[in-house]
Amino acid sequence: MRMTELYETGDRTEIGSYLFTEERILRFARKYDPQRFHTDRDAARNTMFGALCASGWHTTAAWMQCFLRYWMAEIGRLKSEGLEPPNLGPSPGFQKLQWLKPVFVDETVSYSVTFLSGRPLASRPGWHLNTIHCEGVNQDAIAVIRFESTVLEFE
Repeated sequence: MRMTELYETGDRTEIGSYLFTEERILRFARKYDPQRFHTDRDAARNTMFGALCASGWHTTAAWMQCFLRYWMAEIGRLKSEGLEPPNLGPSPGFQKLQWLKPVFVDETVSYSVTFLSGRPLASRPGWHLNTIHCEGVNQDAIAVIRFESTVLEFE
């Protein structure tokens, strides 16, 4: 089964949510993005954000975590229905990444994927390239992250 058989252009799917606790923000930032507005609550007050906030890379990584959890469940669902799930490979990249609004302590971001297109790759018979629009909104339904990603699919 191909992604284009599962999803039509414009189909939007909720893939999960992630709670940005202070502990999670600090742990991620100390390891991957140690800027003061991500690692020091007091120092963050004197920045343009005014409070401790999550790294944009953290919001992106949380999207990936939600997507993988969703996709593993989707594989199980399709198999339980007697269908062969698409064989997704790595992503050759993404574009148009936008961190639209800071994510602060104890905010929950809900992530979604909208299927944009799928096409065969002329250079690799049996392979397809799928494009998806990815987004995360906070608990007030305000978009905080948005990007477009491509995902390889192969037989």
